[in-house]
Amino acid sequence: MTDLEIELARSAQAGSVSALGMVLARHQAGMRAVALSILGHGPDAEDALQDAALLALRRIGTLRDPAAAGPWLHAIVRNACRIRLRAARRLVPVAEPRPPADPATPERILDDHVSRDWIWHAIDRLSPALREVVLLRHFSDVTSYEQIAAACELPVGTVRSRLNQARAKLSEALLATADLAYDDAAARNAASAREAADTLAAAGRGEFAGVVADRWSPGMRMISGQGYRGGADMAVAGMEMDLAYGVRQHLVQAVTSRDFTVWEMEMVSPAHDPEHCPPAVVWLMAHPEGRVDRLRLFFPAN
Repeated sequence: MTDLEIELARSAQAGSVSALGMVLARHQAGMRAVALSILGHGPDAEDALQDAALLALRRIGTLRDPAAAGPWLHAIVRNACRIRLRAARRLVPVAEPRPPADPATPERILDDHVSRDWIWHAIDRLSPALREVVLLRHFSDVTSYEQIAAACELPVGTVRSRLNQARAKLSEALLATADLAYDDAAARNAASAREAADTLAAAGRGEFAGVVADRWSPGMRMISGQGYRGGADMAVAGMEMDLAYGVRQHLVQAVTSRDFTVWEMEMVSPAHDPEHCPPAVVWLMAHPEGRVDRLRLFFPAN
């Protein structure tokens, strides 16, 4: 390994995602050769390479010798291939295979500030359809394929396909990364959480209609948790009806990307009717022009 490659590996260990991208690019041919030798030509080999790239991002701190980055990457590829081989040998098919003990999923990559900002920047570059399922799968409690399919009104197969496409694009983004000034994802999510709390507080004061008028698109579309469809008037009427009956919502978590936001809420039934509502509701909001133009309410417990 050259001095430049050693220095790149050290920079990657220090948290430079762009340096890791360059290390992966330099060793991509060798990594592909390992995958092809185990899995042969086909999509499985490419998927294993994508898994290995994301695992390398999370595990770069475990590389003890910067001069041994090549063998280290080859070992990660071999492990990713073996996981796929073991999954293929299962005799009993299951609806959703158990993930490996240390899956290369975005939420497991958020171990440090640089990685966190990189992954959110990459998510922002996904198409709206891919970004929506990624946020639900990896950053909310709506995680199963079946739940995501119900929340997004999609077939389960489409959810699987979109998640696979998103994983491939995230891996490609890592290889193509450069030193960019990414937005602070934690600050953005915190701002969304404050907006959610302000929205609930305004609703409690009888001002939800004003929030909708100020922050949501006049032509917004809504799908209620019961499947009813309407616009802003239905959203306001539903909130006011719940509040009048004594139902309250409390924010649990907010995650947001460039044009899609997930607010997870705890629902509290009134004391006189403790079984009135499910324990939680998820607000799924699309806002491509900055203002909410689509809202779906989803009850994970249903």
